[in-house]
Amino acid sequence: MITLILGRKGSGKTKRLIDLCNQATDQSKGNVVFIEKEGVSIYDVSHKARLVVADEYGVKGFDAFYGFIAGMCAANYDLTDVFVDSTLKIGGSDMEALGAFAEKLNILSKKEEVNFTLSVSADKSELPEKAAQIASIL
Repeated sequence: MITLILGRKGSGKTKRLIDLCNQATDQSKGNVVFIEKEGVSIYDVSHKARLVVADEYGVKGFDAFYGFIAGMCAANYDLTDVFVDSTLKIGGSDMEALGAFAEKLNILSKKEEVNFTLSVSADKSELPEKAAQIASIL
């Protein structure tokens, strides 16, 4: 399952994402990962979740980002939830590429039984049709 948290900068997306992540760590019988660009949420994300800073691994662009996430799934069969903050800052601002990324994640989600929740700094009207059709929108 893919869930998108949409809104402009300053609309509370990160706080909501962190709250959802912390809830997941309490409920999950597996592992939870929180991915962000720069590592600013270190004190807010539960210590039970794995905090991953994309910049530390040189992840840039949606293709590299997908490979990074798929590698996590391949290496950790107990992964249940992945939360991504600032998706467009990591993957890039190309909304069509975001749509293709969401399609790939949707397939990966079903195959690996992992839930993905992404914060995206955009309005629903800006989303590619592909992404809007396959993801739940918060």
